[in-house]
Amino acid sequence: METEAIVLCQIGPSSKAFEKRRVNLPEIAADEVRIESEAFGLNYADVMARHGLYKEAPPMPCVIGYEAVGIVKSVGKEVSSEWIGKRVLAFTRFGGYAKHIHTKAKAIVEIGDLEAEIAMALSTQGVTAYYMSNVIAPIRKGEHVLIHAAAGGVGSLLIQLAKEKGAIVYAKIGSEDKRPLVEKLGADFVLNYKSSNYEEDLLKLLGTNKLSASFNPVAGDTIKKDAKLLGPNGRLYLFGGSQMVGGKFGIFSKLKFLWDMGVVLPIGLMMQSKSLIGVNMLKIADVYPEIISSSLQEIVQLHKSNKITTYVGGVFSHNELNAAHDLLESGKSMGKITVRWD
Repeated sequence: METEAIVLCQIGPSSKAFEKRRVNLPEIAADEVRIESEAFGLNYADVMARHGLYKEAPPMPCVIGYEAVGIVKSVGKEVSSEWIGKRVLAFTRFGGYAKHIHTKAKAIVEIGDLEAEIAMALSTQGVTAYYMSNVIAPIRKGEHVLIHAAAGGVGSLLIQLAKEKGAIVYAKIGSEDKRPLVEKLGADFVLNYKSSNYEEDLLKLLGTNKLSASFNPVAGDTIKKDAKLLGPNGRLYLFGGSQMVGGKFGIFSKLKFLWDMGVVLPIGLMMQSKSLIGVNMLKIADVYPEIISSSLQEIVQLHKSNKITTYVGGVFSHNELNAAHDLLESGKSMGKITVRWD
């Protein structure tokens, strides 16, 4: 079938990178559903893809996007017809910036009349936060946890998930207007890296303690800093590379980004009993779709039981996608940014 989509056509600023086009959807697979979308969400990987820095993105022209909210219109032959007509939150492997999407039936959850802007944060960002904090290497009570980009979509959920576990949370932000949000979500300490050295501030706050975990979507020189702060059983979760965006010197900026991270020797990690955990949810979805399914179900249930909340950081029309992308890239956004089809 043919549908409308916002297509990533070239690398560069948002005003030139996207075009609204008619695109063809393939035949629905046996284990898939077709959803008529009312809204889709933005993730920082979308910004990376627009800059040509995300290797997982399909070749251009392509339709990016990891999530949508909408009505199931049809199902594959292996999927129960009871799904038809249900309003769902869907995790997608690209294709989210389209009016109609295909995704695995395991990657959807029924949400009833829950607002799209609230539900959207529970998909890619919610699943990422839950997988890191509860599945791959769970947070424990009393642990000291650093959360970078704490006011963002993943960070704002990680604060709540860590506090739910009884951890002590250090929330790293880049502007004071984000402080009220992270404090409201439960952060014990707030570190503004723009006004002071977060590494030095954290050392003072920790005293004789060491970090148990760092949740880091930034990479670059923050990797070395965080690694020094970790104690035995310390885990550094690396799930992004936002410091790479904005480099003005092309390949030289990329090389500096890699140089700043340094070299990690496995024997050193073993001797110090520390872990570096790389997180790419697309890879998990490809090999272990049941993890995506269970994590999505769990994070939605936590929201339904009022144990976590989501923060709406901006709602845009699909005709305002450029502005939505620019806000996310600026680092000034908080919570989840959602784009609605008019």
